Amino acid sequence: MFNIIKKKFTYTRIIALSFAIVILIGSVLLTLPVSSRDGSVTPFINSLFTAVSSTCVTGLSVYDTYSHWSLFGQIVILCMIQIGGLGFMTIIVMLSLIRKKGTSLHERRLLMHSAGSIELDGINKLLKNIFAGTFIFEFIGAVLLSIRFCGQMDFGQGIWYAVFHSISAFCNAGFDLMGQFGDTSFSAYSDDWLVNLTLIFLITMGGLGFLVWNDLLKNKFHFRNYSLHTKIVLSTSAILLIGGTVIFFFTERNHAFADMNVPHQILCSFFQSATTRTAGFLTVEQSELSNAGSIVSALLMFVGGSSGSTAGGIKTTTFAVFLISNFCFARNNDNIVVFKKRLDTSAVKQAGSIVCVYLSLLLVSAFIICIAEPIGIREIFYETISAIATVGLSMNITPTLGTLSKIIIAMLMYTGRIGGMSMVMVLAEKKDRSPLERPVGKILIG
Repeated sequence: MFNIIKKKFTYTRIIALSFAIVILIGSVLLTLPVSSRDGSVTPFINSLFTAVSSTCVTGLSVYDTYSHWSLFGQIVILCMIQIGGLGFMTIIVMLSLIRKKGTSLHERRLLMHSAGSIELDGINKLLKNIFAGTFIFEFIGAVLLSIRFCGQMDFGQGIWYAVFHSISAFCNAGFDLMGQFGDTSFSAYSDDWLVNLTLIFLITMGGLGFLVWNDLLKNKFHFRNYSLHTKIVLSTSAILLIGGTVIFFFTERNHAFADMNVPHQILCSFFQSATTRTAGFLTVEQSELSNAGSIVSALLMFVGGSSGSTAGGIKTTTFAVFLISNFCFARNNDNIVVFKKRLDTSAVKQAGSIVCVYLSLLLVSAFIICIAEPIGIREIFYETISAIATVGLSMNITPTLGTLSKIIIAMLMYTGRIGGMSMVMVLAEKKDRSPLERPVGKILIG
């Protein structure tokens, strides 16, 4: 398979093309009458939007997943979520490994880029750990959720709901089937500790990244032995999760959480902090958040999860490097040290470039949608950040968007799923520099 295209396509293009192929196949399947609950043909633009959202593990949807899609359609969506979460090329290389009992150098390099691995050595072992870990976490999540769902529904339906939401949570997708009961996502379970903590566990584990799993498995609880990548991911994730919980508790206790008791408010704060990174489930309506709460949610969505994970956003490592490097630069210190390790200059440049590119895409997209749609700028910015960070949270404007806005949101979701990784790879490419060195010019900054 790879021999045909490996000479003409870079690893980045192969990965991007693989996602596009899955999206196209999913769009066609969702358009079929068998995919809709009433047997009608779903407009292609809406099928395409749903396929992009599923494969890019976002969760934004123009339809309620239960009300519009049949069981066949829901299975198609779930398959795209699982493929999108793991990475299509990861699955293809795994099949190649099973078939040939080994992988070529090209296939291992492709997997390295797809899984977000830093090193080529041990990539086959990493691949096995990815699949084993995914199955274990999703199985544990399904068992825990089935305890609640099987007690409230028929046994078969309870199992299906547990499996669907476990995979959706672990892959940080945000698709749910709660529309059957007239609920918005998990709003009816906002005070259910079992459901909330199970979803938070799945969201967090899916968002840490495959490399972090591997490091934790290898070094157990010895933090000192972790790689620099793992240390930054765990530290940044903990700060954002705990910090977000505290901030939401104080900003929303008189707004979105006003009618709740204190334990309920703490649980909702914890869930809101976790789901914005970047799961897409909700237990409170996002439109009811205070302005301060909306800003914090947008920032957490923008950061997202970690590199090589099922989550989106600019990634925790990018965020940490960007903040630390700018703090050092402001103090006129070019030597950036984190956990007693000096950061490579190229990593600092890549982090800054990724932040700038994401912000540029957000501003341009929001500007165009503001022209096309009679919707408030708060709701539009929330939607665009949710799309490019592949979160799925919305202030209920997705179904009302016109064709142009849907296309823009779909492009943001696609860019968000492969964009951060692709931009890093492009920025990391070594290009021949011109031997001509221009004279230095001085300008005033600030």
